Amino acid sequence: MDAVRKPEKPFAAAVSGVKNSGKTTFLEKLVKELTQRGYRVAVLKHDGHEFQADREGTDTYRMQQAGAYGTCIFSKGQWQLVKKQPEVKVEELIGFFPEADFILLEGMKDSVFPKFELVRKGVSQKSVCDAKTLLALVTDTELRLPEIPVLNPDEIKKAADILIKVSINK
Repeated sequence: MDAVRKPEKPFAAAVSGVKNSGKTTFLEKLVKELTQRGYRVAVLKHDGHEFQADREGTDTYRMQQAGAYGTCIFSKGQWQLVKKQPEVKVEELIGFFPEADFILLEGMKDSVFPKFELVRKGVSQKSVCDAKTLLALVTDTELRLPEIPVLNPDEIKKAADILIKVSINK
């Protein structure tokens, strides 16, 4: 793949599968591969439960406890925003990363985003994503889906190649 060619920014794709299927590990390796090739990558992680965005004892935590619906902490080179709102849309979050080449979503198995789906021995036995959205099935099982490429979980370079090709040809 030609690392000089860049997708129309940003190109969003997901790494999906059931809980404990290896999404984070696969995503971590994919991010490393893409950044080594010169791409800017952002990651959005979906949490099916409410998470604790700030730690007790921090100033921003104190402001939340006092009733602030949003807090932001920033320094010269980075910032973190926490905002409570009833319905968060991933498209809004993608807008925070206009300079990214790729925005990779962890989770989002029911979304329309193109995705790599992980199906792992001892964890899952079948696909849980709409096959029309799959870039590839990433599996160490015998599972196969018609017309869907199959990758071993360690074939990160091939996954990056697929993602780059699809993003440029979309």
